[in-house]
Amino acid sequence: MSDIAIKVESVSKIYKLYDKPIDRMKESLSLRKKSYSKEHYALNNISFEIERGETVGIIGTNGSGKSTILKIITGVLNASKGNVIVNGRISALLELGAGFNQEYTGIQNIYLNGTMLGFTKEEIDAKVESIVDFADIGDFINQPVKTYSSGMFVRLAFAVAINIEPEILIVDEALSVGDVFFQAKCYRKFEEFKKQGKTILFVSHDLGSIGKYCDRAILINKGTKLIEGETKEVIDIYKKVLVNQLGDECKSDYDNNKVFEDGIWKKSMNINPNKIEYGNKLAEIVDFAVIDSNGIITNNVVKGELFSIKMKIIFNEIIQDPIFAFTIKDLKGTDITGTNTMLEKINISISKVGEIKEVTFTQKMNLQGREHLLSLGCTGFKDGDFTVYHRLYDVCNITVIATKNSVGYYDMDSEVRIK
Repeated sequence: MSDIAIKVESVSKIYKLYDKPIDRMKESLSLRKKSYSKEHYALNNISFEIERGETVGIIGTNGSGKSTILKIITGVLNASKGNVIVNGRISALLELGAGFNQEYTGIQNIYLNGTMLGFTKEEIDAKVESIVDFADIGDFINQPVKTYSSGMFVRLAFAVAINIEPEILIVDEALSVGDVFFQAKCYRKFEEFKKQGKTILFVSHDLGSIGKYCDRAILINKGTKLIEGETKEVIDIYKKVLVNQLGDECKSDYDNNKVFEDGIWKKSMNINPNKIEYGNKLAEIVDFAVIDSNGIITNNVVKGELFSIKMKIIFNEIIQDPIFAFTIKDLKGTDITGTNTMLEKINISISKVGEIKEVTFTQKMNLQGREHLLSLGCTGFKDGDFTVYHRLYDVCNITVIATKNSVGYYDMDSEVRIK
């Protein structure tokens, strides 16, 4: 038996795009076979191999072609060019409730899906109990699935996919719908599958899960495979793609000598369009960036690594002892951590009109793997009164990528010894 579970050879998927609906009819009726369309490559010459027992992640931005390649592998779509070879029984969870009959009950859909996968009634009978237990949706299992919430849908769909003993499991973002407890149960099942030597192909925007569970990763961008290899390396390249920084210049942008009007740093950040901004702007934050351990401007920081928060301030008036600050909050607005130059006992002294200062806070990322919000500020005391010169509340997100989370907001990075 081959050690290759999935082999994708020079696969392309081409769609015809028409400027007007009538152009499709004109093309079909043209005696001279005149084309009224242009070709769009959803996938362009994609090749890779996945060995038996591997867990491989596919990552990329929305519209990059991730779901398209999975649908071709599972036979939902046909490739325009190329070939796909699959060795083993596939169970795929590509779209929420795909293959479910809305009028059937949960139990009836279990039998429907099992039959479509090639199981006999007796074989499905032996698996029904484990599927129902895993889904854990109570009496709704006997109700039509059209009455289900999205969470119930994904519970049942995943329970069917995971309990039919596939040799290859393919999952496309479906887990993002379930609650945190159900997700934990699914990931435990992933671990069981890995130990059993099963093959898993996993598509997700959750880089923490990709980093934790995948042996390798494949990055697809605009229908083309950019890189395939060690997971961390691929995630690092993906972080550049997210902020349009694929060239080597992304490592030096924050150190260059471009004038502040360019806003060169923040152009590479994912900025919150609903940020709150206020202050008298006697001192003004004109640029800022989050910089990871590789020197890349990014909204994504790996847990446990050093990162920097950097901002550039121009002074429109002489200011004595300005205070520079940052705060990181959770999505509910609770302050998690932060500091300022006064707390750090950094004396700025006098700042002159037109002077530009660059402030860098560098620290180890010990927050848990989840989304956070960053706020920046420049304040001080003017004529004895506390004064806000410029504040940017929730100016951007910081996504912490973690392969291990502990309890609460902060990881104490404990060292465990057992004798």
